[in-house]
Amino acid sequence: MKRGLPFMALSPGIVLVLAGVYGFIAYTFAISMTDSRILPSWNWVGFENYDLLFQLRAWEGSLVNLAIFATLYIGICLALGLLLAIIVDQRIRMEGAFRSIYLYPMALSFIVTGTAWKWFLDPGIGVESVVRSWGWESFSFGWIKDGDLAIYTILIAAIWQTVGFAMALFLAGLRGIDAEMLKAARVDGARGMMLYRRVVIPQLLYTAISVFVILVFNAVRTYDLIVVMTAGGPGRATWLPSVFMYQYTFTRNEMGIGAASAIVMLALILAVLAPYFWWELRGGKERR
Repeated sequence: MKRGLPFMALSPGIVLVLAGVYGFIAYTFAISMTDSRILPSWNWVGFENYDLLFQLRAWEGSLVNLAIFATLYIGICLALGLLLAIIVDQRIRMEGAFRSIYLYPMALSFIVTGTAWKWFLDPGIGVESVVRSWGWESFSFGWIKDGDLAIYTILIAAIWQTVGFAMALFLAGLRGIDAEMLKAARVDGARGMMLYRRVVIPQLLYTAISVFVILVFNAVRTYDLIVVMTAGGPGRATWLPSVFMYQYTFTRNEMGIGAASAIVMLALILAVLAPYFWWELRGGKERR
């Protein structure tokens, strides 16, 4: 009886997860194999929706935007987060205030962040208008209205909101490094950048991988910022797969294609998570 108590306590949560998460994933996959339009239909068409999906220019453009956005977002957040963590780790004055400034954006919703950055970048009321009011009449900063540059405005807002989170994780990793190891490295002559390059940064491998996985997940699911800042425009210039999925499912009434795009998004995330979980399980066994 006692052995069954933990299972009995966890069973409601397990049932809810199985039904609410994996059940709906299975349901979405089933819909993606049908000719569903405005409402679900069980007329089976196999992988026809996937064939159609990869023939659409809108989907191709969404993947290109995702590649640009994810590469820069992940790379900059990792580099800037690590740099900020190293600076804070020097026991600078007002460290608490410094950390709070960079962690504050994480307390805001993406809707609030998107609205603030939309106002800030809007040529009519934002930084361009302010600078011109100071007398620099030729100043121009209309990226948010430019089809070639609008995706980078989403990138700026996303980095601003997330870099503090990356900094916090890296700082925790830095504070967890054995002080005796650092003392021994200094005795051996390691100083400055050499100390960080040869000793400190290699010790942050686990932290960096965890931050990387979280950033990949954030990049693939980014939706709120785009809807608030640009609504996917100009045209389809800032469409990511998440925007494509919503548009085709709920606006264009192509539920089968929208479900197929959702499954492809899931596959993109699993392509990163599966090796990560395998690596974690393997590392856990080795540590035992």
